[in-house]
Amino acid sequence: MTKIGVLGGIGPEATGDFYSKVIALLQESGRIRDNRDYPQIIINSIPAPELIMRNIRTDDLLPYIAGLQELVSCTPKFIVMVCNTIHLFHDELQRHIEIELVDLREVVRKKLLQQKVKRICVFGTPATIALGLYNFGDMQYINLNDNEIEQLSYAVFNFNRGIDKQAQMNKVKVMAQSYIKKGAGSIILGCTEFAVMLKDTGLPVLNTIDVLAEYVVNRYLGKEL
Repeated sequence: MTKIGVLGGIGPEATGDFYSKVIALLQESGRIRDNRDYPQIIINSIPAPELIMRNIRTDDLLPYIAGLQELVSCTPKFIVMVCNTIHLFHDELQRHIEIELVDLREVVRKKLLQQKVKRICVFGTPATIALGLYNFGDMQYINLNDNEIEQLSYAVFNFNRGIDKQAQMNKVKVMAQSYIKKGAGSIILGCTEFAVMLKDTGLPVLNTIDVLAEYVVNRYLGKEL
């Protein structure tokens, strides 16, 4: 039996969306004959800080380290984190655990190369954008300005608190539409909440939740990564 560890809760809705996508992809694969064919998926939904600020302190990572160590005690084959910004600290977190921690940045890079997108815009937290989580040297970018980055951060913060969620979603959608008009071939949703907020909009986006779910399913089924 394959056990898969998932560090989530950052935010919870994005984690729920990820889990639903994994199950749907497994069902679509035709490899599920009955309930015993599903992997054992262990989700640790932690009440950790959203990491939307530019200056992330070492103390901010402690809940993530603790959450990963709790998952390790369940002995999964590998662990994924349903959060983009935390992958800025992937290597540091990996040093705290012996089980493989999947690097979402590398998974996203391979997906972009497959899609052959020419110009990209990254929607993410200030830390994700400032520290270049999804900046790959062989790709062209259209960048947000500081005011737009701040607006997106507030939208995520308020969305997770349940404050006027439709207004937050509309704000992000309008901004995404403006960057498509400016020539972005795709928008990388570099924060899991954006994937939930822009769900079913039909916009040309690279949903990192989708990419991560696809990776987990392909790996479970033993397909080429």
